Amino acid sequence: MAGFARRLQWSEPLALVVVGTGLSFVPHFLDLELSPDLVLIGLLPPLLYAAAIRTSLIDFKANRRAIALLSVGLVTFTAVVVGLVTWWAVPGITLAIGLALGAVVAPTDAVAATTVARRVGMPRRIVSILEGESMVNDATALVALNTALGAISSTISPWEVGWDFIREAGGGLLVGLAAAFVLGTVRRYIDDPVLDTTLSFAAPYVAFLPAQQIHASGALAVVVTGLILGHKAPALQSAGSRIAENINWRTVQFLLENVVFLLIGLQIRPLIRSVADQHVAWTEAIWSCLAVLAATIAARIVWMFTVVLVMRAMRMRVWDWRVTTVVAWAGMRGVVTLAAVFLIPKETPQRSLLALAAFVVVAGTLLIQGLTLPWLVVRLKLPGPDLAEDALQAAGLVNAAAQAGLAVLDELTTPDDPPEVLEELRDRATKRSNRIWEQLGRSQAELEPPAATYRRLRLQMLSAERSSILQARDTGAYDDEVLRAALQEIDVEESMLDRIEDAAARLDDELVTPQHRAGDCAHLRDAPRVIKARTPAGCEECLRDGTRWVHLRLCLSCGHVGCCDSSIGKHAAAHFRAPAHHPVMRSIEPGEAWRWCYVDDLLG
Repeated sequence: MAGFARRLQWSEPLALVVVGTGLSFVPHFLDLELSPDLVLIGLLPPLLYAAAIRTSLIDFKANRRAIALLSVGLVTFTAVVVGLVTWWAVPGITLAIGLALGAVVAPTDAVAATTVARRVGMPRRIVSILEGESMVNDATALVALNTALGAISSTISPWEVGWDFIREAGGGLLVGLAAAFVLGTVRRYIDDPVLDTTLSFAAPYVAFLPAQQIHASGALAVVVTGLILGHKAPALQSAGSRIAENINWRTVQFLLENVVFLLIGLQIRPLIRSVADQHVAWTEAIWSCLAVLAATIAARIVWMFTVVLVMRAMRMRVWDWRVTTVVAWAGMRGVVTLAAVFLIPKETPQRSLLALAAFVVVAGTLLIQGLTLPWLVVRLKLPGPDLAEDALQAAGLVNAAAQAGLAVLDELTTPDDPPEVLEELRDRATKRSNRIWEQLGRSQAELEPPAATYRRLRLQMLSAERSSILQARDTGAYDDEVLRAALQEIDVEESMLDRIEDAAARLDDELVTPQHRAGDCAHLRDAPRVIKARTPAGCEECLRDGTRWVHLRLCLSCGHVGCCDSSIGKHAAAHFRAPAHHPVMRSIEPGEAWRWCYVDDLLG
């Protein structure tokens, strides 16, 4: 189902919820009753850990204020608003029960939000904030839920609420740091990728279970452990271990995420049957569920715009209204809501109706917001990641890394080292750098660069080598261990070539518009490769004004030299916007020969 949804560019979580809902009405199909332990202990820790190890700790720290406002402030506000609306809309319940449901539906889901965000090409900072929010808000929501559940049977003072939050948040942070330290120490002595992956699978529970035992936030402990271990992975793990961990966790995350959303759909019919057994009028049930759904969506919108207005009044740096609107609308719910609703005691009045309302919130936000979020991003013309700039950054990064490697080689070289070995090492570093720069040029369909030719021919050679080994295997003349080792060497080399080819094809496909491939527009075809610069010493305007530039760009129509968009003046782009409207420029930085068409936004 996930593959089918990807092919049609549908939201995978939404598609799986719809399928699960349909299957729940099939007679004699799976009748599953979820327990909170299954989701909160069996599914939530590995899902949080899988997301955390792939989240940038640098980005998380840079966005900590926004993440705190969403994961703590917004969750608390949503719990109160939804709690009041539930108390008003659902007859026969207390305010504490309403607040419990508010805490249940308050946290957003990392998978649902970021799946849509990445598919529609949101700015990466928004994606990072949504990921950070959805990883941390689980802890706030569970604290609020425990407080509300305690208030159902007894009176709780504000001091107790504050202490519970400090204990759960502070304890989760400390346990997460301790777990990361212990696991990191052990990991330094493990070289076997199988053992390292096994340790990685245990990591979320090493953090989660001790935190739960001391009544701290297990969710926060898992997130802290995952963020630290993911950040330190290059120093703690071997390359083979990192590759194995990445592939295995992507598989685990894919399976668990899809199972969760399928389970959400499968619960619909049992919940409807349970509400019917309690003789609740359907008009009352529908009204209550829609009221809770509307309050959940509206609370996020009100909070976002109120916070932005207050911060603007305080003259603080805040998002513009387009970003605020998109973040306010990206409030899809998922796995935590699914699990937390079952923590409400069975003897609670109207429990079945409350559970149905929670599932309506999950399905409703996935349906309403999940389907309309891509349209909203396009409508607001929110700029996504600059793929051309990404390509240039990747090329510059790899080139700098290659130069660092060559510098170390020069330091380590001794007179006894064979010259042919040194030459091969330098050639390999140079080829890797050149391969990235080649991807910035013309489409491979138009002109095959040397690296692509190497991949094409080498893959054919490896195919012939594999066929030869398989023929030898069929003769029975060779030991199985020898055959497997020989095939594994071919598989490793081929997988590396496949990864390079996939990256090149992906870059080639991304740097396109619906009408043109990269490097294929009339302006680029008509523009010369080089032209005489009017001011070879630097940017014309910067030289005139006495300002500094970062990189230089050459207009291929008149020879004007301007500074790049990373410079203060941005004179190259300003030259394009001048009445002459010269369309194509090229980089004149050392080692760069790429061109850019301002009209068609194409790299050539």
